[in-house]
Amino acid sequence: MTSQATSPGAVDAPGEAAPGGRRFGYLGVALLLIGLLLGVLGGLLVPRFTAPRDDSVEAGFLRDMSTHHAQAVEMAMIAHTGSTTPQIVTLSSDIALTQQGQIGYMQAWLRDWHLDPTGTEEPMAWMPDSDGAIVNGLMPGMATPEQMAALRKATGKDLDIQFLTLMRAHHLGGVHMAQEAVELSDNENVDWIAQSMVSAQQGEIQLIDTLLKQLQTT
Repeated sequence: MTSQATSPGAVDAPGEAAPGGRRFGYLGVALLLIGLLLGVLGGLLVPRFTAPRDDSVEAGFLRDMSTHHAQAVEMAMIAHTGSTTPQIVTLSSDIALTQQGQIGYMQAWLRDWHLDPTGTEEPMAWMPDSDGAIVNGLMPGMATPEQMAALRKATGKDLDIQFLTLMRAHHLGGVHMAQEAVELSDNENVDWIAQSMVSAQQGEIQLIDTLLKQLQTT
């Protein structure tokens, strides 16, 4: 799955976006429907005769990345609701929809493998030499509770910059995890979704860098 982020020039002019509350409602319904649909499809597509074990790379990655994605979706929803910058509204919508859809796939595969959505191992245990990857209980790139609280309170240009800065770090951490999964996993579905994450998030990092430069010069 790839991101469908539109270019900054393709968005509506300021003032034409729906009010924040309505945007949140429409996007929330879309997230729910996409998660349900892709969860069902993901369960139908996964080969049942090669189910990974509970302590496998595949299970560990899907569990950790589901948690990682959930925070990205939350950050994107905050920006989608609070920002008045059309490019930020579009980007945050793309991130929320894409990553919620990927959560649907990942959770469906875990269910199909008869595995719990959460495991007993520590985060990142599936990745060799992962010592130091967890900082204050957080996986690579994840925002701290204090950063999330500040993002929720931010408005205007400050909100845009905080969102882009946090999401850039979040994507860098996610790309690292997904690249490791591609290297370590021999499951076609996990390889596919991990590579999709790498491609989409690397492209979004480039867009984020462009938007940050624009904001810093205005």
